[in-house]
Amino acid sequence: MSTVLPAEGAPDSSDALIARFLGLHPKAIDLSLERIQGLLDRLGHPERRLPPVVHVAGTNGKGSTIAFMRAMLEAAGLRVHVYTSPHLVRFHERIRLGRTGGGRFVDEDRLVAALRMCEALNAGAPITVFEITTAAAVSLFADHPADALLLEVGLGGRFDATNVIDAPAAAVVTPVSLDHAEYLGDSVTQIAAEKAGVFKRGRPAIIAQQGPETTAVLEAAAERVGATVWVGGQDFLAREEAGRLIYEDASCLLDLPLPRLAGRHQHVNAGAAIAALRAAGFAGVARAAIETGLGSAQWPGRLQRLRGGRLTELAPAGSEVWLDGGHNPDGGRAIAAAMAELEEKSPAPLVLIAGMLGTKDARGFLGSFAGLASDLLAVPIRGQLAARPAEELAEIGLAAGLRAESRTGIEAALASLRERVWARAPRVLITGSLYMVGEALAANGTPPT
Repeated sequence: MSTVLPAEGAPDSSDALIARFLGLHPKAIDLSLERIQGLLDRLGHPERRLPPVVHVAGTNGKGSTIAFMRAMLEAAGLRVHVYTSPHLVRFHERIRLGRTGGGRFVDEDRLVAALRMCEALNAGAPITVFEITTAAAVSLFADHPADALLLEVGLGGRFDATNVIDAPAAAVVTPVSLDHAEYLGDSVTQIAAEKAGVFKRGRPAIIAQQGPETTAVLEAAAERVGATVWVGGQDFLAREEAGRLIYEDASCLLDLPLPRLAGRHQHVNAGAAIAALRAAGFAGVARAAIETGLGSAQWPGRLQRLRGGRLTELAPAGSEVWLDGGHNPDGGRAIAAAMAELEEKSPAPLVLIAGMLGTKDARGFLGSFAGLASDLLAVPIRGQLAARPAEELAEIGLAAGLRAESRTGIEAALASLRERVWARAPRVLITGSLYMVGEALAANGTPPT
């Protein structure tokens, strides 16, 4: 079934269509597969016409793992579709259509056509925005030839709208931690059980290296459904040795360059990416393509250094400006560890400019930076009703052991830093939320491409 319908009446923009979808369901999140399955049935089951799918769930590292896989597959000359969420600046970032020479974000005309078709076939029935836009993405992927689809779970796994794939080439669960407890459970093991819902009978299940209790839950879930299990730290391992990344599994030993993406946590993500591609049967991805992918992978907003743009001009002269959308305690620990490594190599005062949602564990996130960051400037997140007030976040920062104040926004925070006299130019980290990072990228004039 084609995703192109003839235009009728005044043209819609994708933003207008998505805004209209908000009225189709009273909840922004309502985990269920029934609504999207019904819409996919009316669309002619595009989920059955997809290229080989690698389905990726987890709390932290999903996007980075996908970025590594995409870079490796494209280095091997393959066409790669990618579905991720949330977007940072424009919705189009969620849907990357594969083509020879590298995929591109979906263009406005194709996106509008797919959204309009889904709206028409849904006929006003209750459905969440994520469900209807996921159906549109699946339809687009089915109608455009490619060699692989890298599919990121939106929330959880078992009842996530992406979990309509019966036989993925492989399913991956990246490191699991406490997040979205109101939907997934209030313990890491409960959350892991939900994420294990992406494992399918007879298909490879890749479990990234993580805590023993979480691994045990994931491994047991995979074995219950008859999946072929690859456990990080047991069946495959990625480790740093003498400035190189060593990947090893039962039949493979690779001596590779360290990943381009910053932070030791990326070694775990890179290892999971390599294991997933091997388990999924992408035999054409040779060592050279893996090396190229490790060195070329990009994932905006995750330990990303801004090299130019409006925000770098507002910052103190000579300073570094970094972005990371981490927002849970494990994410905070990983980011803080990466900042500590930078401090060892090139000492500079670390200043946090942070905005967070009220639903996140701000104390747990910020606590990792106590003794490492010299200051916290707490700011609101524009356009987010669930954002934590800057003054409240500053108070939490004080309680977490940081010297903290509030500012009215990112630009105001940077301007106040520029007014100070610095013995050494600071390292500025804008963090606490992907929405915060998206705001920063838009303000800087450097949206993802």
